[in-house]
Amino acid sequence: MKRRPISVTIVSWIYIVAGIGGIAAHATELDVRHPFSNDVVLALIVRLLAIVAGVFMLRGANWARFLAIVWIAFHVVLSAFHSFPSGAFHALLLAVFTYFLFRRQSNAYFSRERAELNRV
Repeated sequence: MKRRPISVTIVSWIYIVAGIGGIAAHATELDVRHPFSNDVVLALIVRLLAIVAGVFMLRGANWARFLAIVWIAFHVVLSAFHSFPSGAFHALLLAVFTYFLFRRQSNAYFSRERAELNRV
C-alpha cells in the first residue's frame, strides 16, 4: 500500500480540528496570573495531544493511532459524568475511530511507514 487510507486522513483531520478548536475555546479561560487555579492548563494539554495524534497519524506513526484511541476513550469517561447523550456520542466516536484506525488497510499503512522509518 503506497497511499494513506482516506479514513486515516479524515480521522486525523478530525483530531487536528478538534484540538485546535478546543485550544481556541479554552485559551480564553486561562488566567495568566493564576494559570493553575482551574483545570484549563490540563484541558489545553489534552487538546494539544489531539493535535499531536492527528499530525503523527498523517505521518504514519503507529503510536499516534493508539494515542488517538486513548484520547477519545478518556473523553468517553469524562462525558459519562456529564450526560448520557454526550457519553453515548463519544462512545460511538470511539467505536468508529477504532474501526477505521485498525482496519486491514490502516494496519498496512502504519506498519509500512514504521518499516520504512526503521530502514532509513
